[in-house]
Amino acid sequence: MLGSHIDTVIDAGIYDGCYGVLAGLEAIETLKEAGFAPARPLVVAAFTNEEGVRYSPDVMGSLVFAAGRDIEEALASIGTDGSVLGRELERIGYAGRHQPGFLKPHVYVELHVEQGPVLEREGIAIGAVENLQGISWQRITIDGVANHAGTTPMSMHQDAGVAAARVISFLADRASASPTPTVATVGTIAFEPNAINVIPSRAIFTIDLRDPNEMHLREAEAALAAFLDDLAASAGVTIHAESLALRAGDVRCRHRLADRGWCQSRRPFVPAHDVGRGARRADDCSHCAVRDDLRAEPGRHQPQPGRVHRRRRTGCGRQCPAWRRRPAGSRLIAEPNGMLSTAGAAKAKHHQK
Repeated sequence: MLGSHIDTVIDAGIYDGCYGVLAGLEAIETLKEAGFAPARPLVVAAFTNEEGVRYSPDVMGSLVFAAGRDIEEALASIGTDGSVLGRELERIGYAGRHQPGFLKPHVYVELHVEQGPVLEREGIAIGAVENLQGISWQRITIDGVANHAGTTPMSMHQDAGVAAARVISFLADRASASPTPTVATVGTIAFEPNAINVIPSRAIFTIDLRDPNEMHLREAEAALAAFLDDLAASAGVTIHAESLALRAGDVRCRHRLADRGWCQSRRPFVPAHDVGRGARRADDCSHCAVRDDLRAEPGRHQPQPGRVHRRRRTGCGRQCPAWRRRPAGSRLIAEPNGMLSTAGAAKAKHHQK
C-alpha cells in the first residue's frame, strides 16, 4: 500500500499530503508502462482527515482503517463549520462501501514533505523516518470575571486573558528548557467578551503537545495539569481542560529503503502522519521525508512548467479540488502560464516530472 492524505491545513504548501498520493499513482503507472509484474498487488490509499483541522481528531481515516476508532463514531464527527463528516463524504462522492479491515497490507509506504527545515539545511533530498511524534491535544477554558478596564484595581482583577498568557509562557519555557524533544504550541485563542475596555471573563485556547517518547509526553501533560491547578488558585479563576486527541509515540518504522541505501539519511522523528496508523495494520512500514523546499509555502514558489503540482485548497480540511476533478488516467501539469491542468497519458509523456 502506497499513499497519504489529500486534505491539508490553512495556507499549507501545495505538496502537503497530496504528494504522497500522486507519487503512489505515478509509481504504479510507471510500473505498468514498463510491463513490471509485482510479487504482490499494489494499492494507493488516500486517507480522510489526516490534519484534524475541520474534524477532530487528526489521522481519522487511517485511525479507523487500523481499528483504532469506531467507524460510526468517526462518521458522526461534527466539524468546525457544523457539518457532519459522513454526510460530507456522501456529498462529495467519497463515502466508501468497504468496512475497515477488508484489506491488510503487507507493507505500507508513505512519501511526505518533511514539514521542517532539517533536510534542506543539511542539503539532503530524502530521508527515512524512524519514528513518529506522540500527540496530546487539549482545549483549555479559563473563566474569570468581566469588569471595566479603567475602574477595576489590578489587585481585584480576575483576568482570564492574563491567566491564558501565563499558561502560554509556561508551555514555551518548559519545552525550551527540556532536554527532551518535547514541543508545545498554542495555535488558537479567543477572549470573551473581546472588547478593548473590558477585562476578559473567558479565554478559550488549544494546546498541542508532542514528543516521540510516550513517557515524556505523559510528563508534559502532568506538568501542565499541575500548573493549571496552581494557576486557578492564585489567579482567582476556574479552569477546565478537555482532551481532543491523545496518541502515544514510539511508532517505529522498519526501513528496507534506507537499509538498501535508497534514502540519504534517517530522521529521528516527524509529526504524526497516516503511516503511524498504517503501521499498526501492515506487517511492515516505511515513511520517507523529502526536502521541505518541495512544500512551496505561499509566496515562496510559483508553479513551474513541466512539474507536477496540486492546487492549494481554500477551506480547512476540505479535499484538494485539483485531485477531486482529476480524470482517470490523467496527471496534474503546470502549464507555461502558471495555471494547473490535467493531462492524459499521451499529453503527459511530453512533460518531465
